[in-house]
Amino acid sequence: MSVFSNDLFYSRLPVNQIPLSDLLTEAHLFYKVPEDWFVVVTDVKNSTLAVQNGMHETVNLVATGCIVAVLNIVYKNNLTIPFFFGGDGATCIIPPSILDRVMQSLLIHQENTLRSFNINLRIGHVAVKDIYAKGYGLAISKFKSSSLFSIPIVLGEGLGFAEKIIKGEDHRISIIKSEADELDLEGMQCRWDRIAPPENYDEVISLLVIARTESEQGIVFKKVIQFLDDIYGASQKRQPISISKLKLKATIHKLNLESKIRFGRTRFFHLIYNRVLTWFGWYYFQTQEGKTFLTSIVDFADTLVIDGRINTVISGTASQRIALENALNSLEESGEIRYGLFVSKESVMSCYVPDADKGHIHFVDGAEGGYTKAAGVLKQKNRYS
Repeated sequence: MSVFSNDLFYSRLPVNQIPLSDLLTEAHLFYKVPEDWFVVVTDVKNSTLAVQNGMHETVNLVATGCIVAVLNIVYKNNLTIPFFFGGDGATCIIPPSILDRVMQSLLIHQENTLRSFNINLRIGHVAVKDIYAKGYGLAISKFKSSSLFSIPIVLGEGLGFAEKIIKGEDHRISIIKSEADELDLEGMQCRWDRIAPPENYDEVISLLVIARTESEQGIVFKKVIQFLDDIYGASQKRQPISISKLKLKATIHKLNLESKIRFGRTRFFHLIYNRVLTWFGWYYFQTQEGKTFLTSIVDFADTLVIDGRINTVISGTASQRIALENALNSLEESGEIRYGLFVSKESVMSCYVPDADKGHIHFVDGAEGGYTKAAGVLKQKNRYS
């Protein structure tokens, strides 16, 4: 595995178009993250309780804000980075040149989140060299997941190790907040209603899978992806987002939530301006440009994350889910994996639309805190193993 030690490391990685199940076992297509890069982790503390108290939409948008804050800094510096959405948090791998600005921005986001929602957002960073020093792997590849979208694929337990450090009760960040820095969440939106599964499907699955042995991740994940392909069909067939089920719902509540996260307070002009825009949204989506944008939403929907774990949101039928659980149970009983799964009737989507013409990203989770609830199932299994 080769190493490029500079800011353009991720930008220069080739995009692989072979099947994902094949990519996972091709070690020569993965590259070590440079030792001078950093893993930035954010996580909503006590997210399970927040979801139980009906704040799942807020938790999702706070996590989305973490990625948007980082990406707006990244794009201003003409870079690209790997990032991973987890429903109640996010992870980014960044070069050292933007570390201070990223952490300053996240500090402001953390303060706004606590003040507006009484939610404690953990933030922190771990040097990649420290991850390697502890014996954990962190190898990355790029995978073309749709005609328009490529995603990072990470093997190794390095990101999981970094997450444990940031979630540790004794973790403290050493960066002092600068009054000169600002939080830029331009492009973050939450204008869509809950999304029912595509026609002929009746449920949405939020699934988390971990391999029991780091060195066997690629082989084990290949088996899981093949199960998904065999039971549900190709990734397009299990996509939980479909154009016919998309409905705008920019209520005052949703817009006020967006305003508080973006600006740390309610902005009346933001509410009115975006409410008016939403009223005209229906007309826009009847135009050719609007129809093209709707089609691209499906391509840019972030429904699969592999960050040393498999995290995915899919749609299907109850009989397909039972077949999947039987297959996963066999891997779990043989000691190869542990998994958490949560079933909901809808998915939810938060969005980053910096430029509708050039690119946008749509973060998908199961309704009622799908990823968070699946993580709770996995945590219980780990506790009693």
